[in-house]
Amino acid sequence: MKVVNMPQEKSISSAGHYYNTGQLRTELWTELKERVYSLARKRNRGELENDKAGIIKLIKELREIEQYFAFPGNNTLNVLVDFLKKDELQILKNSVKEVLRLLVSEDYRHNPETFSLGTLLKEKENKQGNSQKSKKKYFEVLVVDNLSSKEEHSISKKLDDVRDEKDVFVYQLVFVKSFQDTLIALVANPNIQACVIRYEIPYRSKNTNGILKPFLASLFTENYEEHHDYDLGILLGQAIRNLRPELDIYYVTDNAVNNLPDAALKTFQRIFYRSEDTQELHLSIIRGIKDRYKTPFYTALKEYSQKPTGVFHAMPISRGNSIFKSNWIDDFGDFYGRNLFLAETSSTTGGLDSLLQPTGPLKEAQELASKAFGSKRTYFATNGTSTSNKIVLQALIEPGDVVLIDRDCHKSHHYGMVLAGAYVTYLDSYPLQRYSMYGAVPLFEITERLHTLKKAGRLDNVKMLLLTNCTFDGLVYNVERVMEQVLAIKPDMIFLWDEAWFGFAAFTPTYRQRTAMYVANKLCKKYKTAAYKEQYKQHLADLKKKGGDQTPTMPNPELVKIRVYSTQSTHKTLSSFRQGSMIHIYDEEFERKAETSFHEAYMTHTSTSANYQILASLDVGRRQVSFEGYELVEKSIEMAMLLRAKISDHPKLKKYFKILTVKDIIPDQYRQSGLSEYYNTEKGWQRLETAWAEDDFVLDPTKINMHIGATGVDGDTFKNKYLMDQFHIQINKTSRNSVLFMTNIGTTRSSVSYLISALVKIAEQIDVQFDSLNPEENRILQDKIYSLTEQAPPLPDFSYFHDSFRAVAGIPGGKMREAYFLAYKEEKCEYVKLSSCKDLMQQGRQVVSSAFIIPYPPGFPVLVPGQVMTVEILDFLQALDVKEIHGYRADLGLRIFTEAALNRHQSGSSLMGASAAMSGMVGMGGNGRVKKAVPAKK
Repeated sequence: MKVVNMPQEKSISSAGHYYNTGQLRTELWTELKERVYSLARKRNRGELENDKAGIIKLIKELREIEQYFAFPGNNTLNVLVDFLKKDELQILKNSVKEVLRLLVSEDYRHNPETFSLGTLLKEKENKQGNSQKSKKKYFEVLVVDNLSSKEEHSISKKLDDVRDEKDVFVYQLVFVKSFQDTLIALVANPNIQACVIRYEIPYRSKNTNGILKPFLASLFTENYEEHHDYDLGILLGQAIRNLRPELDIYYVTDNAVNNLPDAALKTFQRIFYRSEDTQELHLSIIRGIKDRYKTPFYTALKEYSQKPTGVFHAMPISRGNSIFKSNWIDDFGDFYGRNLFLAETSSTTGGLDSLLQPTGPLKEAQELASKAFGSKRTYFATNGTSTSNKIVLQALIEPGDVVLIDRDCHKSHHYGMVLAGAYVTYLDSYPLQRYSMYGAVPLFEITERLHTLKKAGRLDNVKMLLLTNCTFDGLVYNVERVMEQVLAIKPDMIFLWDEAWFGFAAFTPTYRQRTAMYVANKLCKKYKTAAYKEQYKQHLADLKKKGGDQTPTMPNPELVKIRVYSTQSTHKTLSSFRQGSMIHIYDEEFERKAETSFHEAYMTHTSTSANYQILASLDVGRRQVSFEGYELVEKSIEMAMLLRAKISDHPKLKKYFKILTVKDIIPDQYRQSGLSEYYNTEKGWQRLETAWAEDDFVLDPTKINMHIGATGVDGDTFKNKYLMDQFHIQINKTSRNSVLFMTNIGTTRSSVSYLISALVKIAEQIDVQFDSLNPEENRILQDKIYSLTEQAPPLPDFSYFHDSFRAVAGIPGGKMREAYFLAYKEEKCEYVKLSSCKDLMQQGRQVVSSAFIIPYPPGFPVLVPGQVMTVEILDFLQALDVKEIHGYRADLGLRIFTEAALNRHQSGSSLMGASAAMSGMVGMGGNGRVKKAVPAKK
């Protein structure tokens, strides 16, 4: 993702308010259309000549971008210039209008074989052309070679001659001459699906100092000029693998086979020699596209649905037999259509497959997904990431293992801890009290906890670190930094990254570097290199010189094992039916230590009647991101940036609404780059590549938190009364004084415009309401605004587990499973009103929750079974003004353990003596922070 911060000038091509090359390109064509229309209306010769000069200059700027595209491309610009020079203004006007329409609508992709302006205009006049979408799939192939125009034409002609008109896949060629031009093209042009690279190419582009310059800074951070031209082809292939790993790459060389380096054999799909038949190149390009286009399970399901079958099995709904023959529910069939029911089956044979033990199309579909997401293994799940989380936890965690987990993670992890019998040690995220939300867990909190457990002799019991990446509010960890520092302390740590909201991140380079699978792959290779081993040896020598008890801060390459798991709600951010999820695995110890237990856990939680429609959608969703993931993700980010800019710039909107910036959500100490916001009304867009490479935390721009405190309306009311009831706008999350908008790969410009329009109308309604208030009503409103903006309730940290539910007295790690099942005994629990809790606590009683207490928002447990209530937690619960609190009954109160139950349970614990010894001392709370111990009851 390339975000720019250009100087403020009047020229459209150098203004600071263009997020990426795609937006700039569209605006340039729009400006060209406006100027051509203006020109066509003028009659004064002097004015005509001046306007022509301006148009020629604008077209020159457009050439800097269009050279990287097949359509419209520079050839079309040449035609437009001819029209202009010949004063054929009407045809010039129609041509520009049609090109812009095709670009914005993307209709040129649906009729890719009509690339000449004459053909396009003729078809438009005949009202044919794009009236129906072609079934052909269009893409572009980048040819990298320092060729003359004549040589480019010759290659195009040769490839045209070997094409088959029956080919479903059709392509056009784009030619570039250098290493730098290749990377520019791949960033600018998402249509490119394959690259053909000549082994001897120059490095420098002539196009790096024009209008594209602000977008290119992060592309050329490595210096390749020191390499010979004949090395650059291989290095370019490796650079493409980092930038756009989904692409098919081919290499053309004159070198003998025995002279090819291993790097070339590993990097390219196929290597060609210049003398070889052009047909082989063409067939290889088409074969590469076909391989990615395959959807093994979806295709098998389609074919199965068209077979005549007799159903003497479960499911009367199969093939629609119980639906379409019904006199009373046939409308259900009409609504969903016949194909849905034809594909509804519980069969695992006849060309289909079993999710529990796949050997055919499902196995192949999961392997293709693994390749797309960069894992060693990928498993499909049809009942959401909640279940995927439980599968991973049950597969890897044994009763008594210690798990470090962010306290504000999804509730499925907390319940998973109960199922696995883990000793839970909660990690606290930094609070954002002003906005009634939590951030993420600072790295020092994690490393300090590990050192505490190490000093207590409990490090060997620690099995897993579980973190949410990215959080609901868009906070993304520096995954590489976290893993490296943790592995330096515990080299066999298992990482579970909950990437429920981050499935799309694998398909754009800026985001990809912060995904679990990318980092696992990178570190696995890094620790095996001779260079790293030498660096580690030097690190130990430096520590020895310093003397004392110096702990290494680099992972030991002889001991370290990369064991990384990622759960992904594919349906949340990519194309999949609801509950479609994937588990991605990069575990060097999987076969030796986890395969059997993983399959058992998978069997435990996976239905024997998996929904085939969900599985097919996961297969198709993988195909989509393999071709257009880069484009769609970049567009979703662009839509988010446009929404941020529109709300920030609009005079009526900024009166009541404020988009929370990077600085609002991430404290200064975690932003080493100093980036404070993505967009500023005066300065335009800010670069974010450095922040995403360096900072402890970054903010996903597609998660847009809007503060609404100035309206005097709380988040829940704003969501329901205004957004949903009036405008049918759905959002996922609110806080006390904010609402969260999210863009995704399905977000369009029209949907962004609709949201902006709705917010303007809401602001106008609020204006009217404010103006109609009498003095007393206005005072009440101002008190409400003050409360929402300045009096946010305190956000409590995790307190600690009661002594009877501690793994070891005074040491982080709670036996939540024991507390959870103890609460099954009704006689051991009682209800107490929140208003009475403080009195009990002042009397010296430890109020211990017997249930998960989960308010929405924030949507995670404020109390878990076995956790001790504190004044801070009580104040937070009493200050909440939300209606939905799972685990709490307003009529009865908070369900807690009786004193007798706690005393008996503690007496039966082998840790009673140690626990009693801690009485009256200063001990470690459940979150690892020092807390004053409450005297034990006798």
